[in-house]
Amino acid sequence: MPTLNIDEIISCHTHRYPILLVDRVVDFTPEKSIKAIKNVTVNEPHFMGHFPDFPVMPGVLIVEAMAQVGGILAFQSAPKDQEFLVFFTGIDGVRFRKPVRPGDQLVFELTCLRRRGHVWKFRGEAFVDGNLVCEGTLMATLMPKDAG
Repeated sequence: MPTLNIDEIISCHTHRYPILLVDRVVDFTPEKSIKAIKNVTVNEPHFMGHFPDFPVMPGVLIVEAMAQVGGILAFQSAPKDQEFLVFFTGIDGVRFRKPVRPGDQLVFELTCLRRRGHVWKFRGEAFVDGNLVCEGTLMATLMPKDAG
C-alpha cells in the first residue's frame, strides 16, 4: 500500500499553494488506481467569496483536485529515466451530488480506464464521510519536459 506525504507530492507535482489541492496519497497501484485526500479548511482563499455566508468549495476546484490526483497516478507510473509534466486534457460527465464545506475531508478514488502511451483516461469519484459528492471521467497526458 504505497503512500505519498505532502513533501513527496510536491516533489512530483508542478503545482504549489494555493492551487495544489492534494494533501496525501493514502494508496496507489501504479497504472491502475489511486486514493488521496484533501482537507478542506475555512482559510482557503476561495471561501471569502464563495459564499461569504455559506462557504462552499467551488465545483471547479473539486474537479481540479481530482485531476491532480489522476496526474499523480500517471506521474508515479511513468518511467523514471525521463522527466514529465502532467496536463489535464479532458473532462466528461461530471456530476456534483452534495456541497463540500470547510471541515470536510475529500477522499478521491480514481481508476485508470484506459492508457495509450502517455494519454490516460480515469474514472474519478470524490467522497465526504463515505457519501459521493462528485464523479466524472477525466483525461490527462504526460509530456516529456524536454519536448519543448
